[in-house]
Amino acid sequence: MTLTLIDTHAHLNVSAFENDVDDVVQRSRAAGVTGIMVIGIDVATSRRACELAAQYPDYLFAVVGIQPNSAKEALPDDFAVIEELVKLPGVKAIGETGLDCYWDDTPIEMQHDFFDRHMALCRQTELPMVIHMRESGDLILEQLRRQSTVPAGVMHSFTGDRALAESCLDLGLMISFAGMVTFKKSEDLREVARVIPEDRILIETDSPYLSPEPFRGKRPNEPARVEHTLRCLADVRGVSAESLAAITTNNAKRLFQLPN
Repeated sequence: MTLTLIDTHAHLNVSAFENDVDDVVQRSRAAGVTGIMVIGIDVATSRRACELAAQYPDYLFAVVGIQPNSAKEALPDDFAVIEELVKLPGVKAIGETGLDCYWDDTPIEMQHDFFDRHMALCRQTELPMVIHMRESGDLILEQLRRQSTVPAGVMHSFTGDRALAESCLDLGLMISFAGMVTFKKSEDLREVARVIPEDRILIETDSPYLSPEPFRGKRPNEPARVEHTLRCLADVRGVSAESLAAITTNNAKRLFQLPN
């Protein structure tokens, strides 16, 4: 049976898919994917996400923002461009934003500033946020707790422990799992995935990265492969793939206010 799925995080706006979007979309439709969130990491990819959302209405949806590793290279007016892009009809979220302590491309003070600016824009527009986290979970929690209100949003490609997940849940966030949860050595991450409440769990590919088993290491990853992550999570949680597919799809529609 073909599952009904939504890939909540894919970068179809990068060079890996420059001449292949039509084929990728056809394969994702055939695999049961009914919607894909196309994520911006800077002005150029955010604009491209909006173009794709206009080209494939009600199937590709744009998320616009300046990712922490892109913030250092951002021009002075770039965030103003993001503020204009959010007004386009295909834009359903803001990001990806957050913090990254693995790479040192952007000073942490600048990352904090951009994260705050994205969250303020979420509050102004009532759009949810997509949060990037890499070796920065505690810092992200501290910054979220300093907010007047925490916008709705998702911790994308979650790799933290159970305590971090519970803290994020307490702040009202959803938790999304990518291909890493399928890797043989990811037992601890699967244990976290097992206990996420069913109304807070999402799936993603993070295409063209993080190909799930049995495609690990084979790039580009693409939305059609999100089924493998879903089936892994269903096994871990002891439920049918069909039921978890329906749950994650409904969660994505609710968070991003997607059409039925």
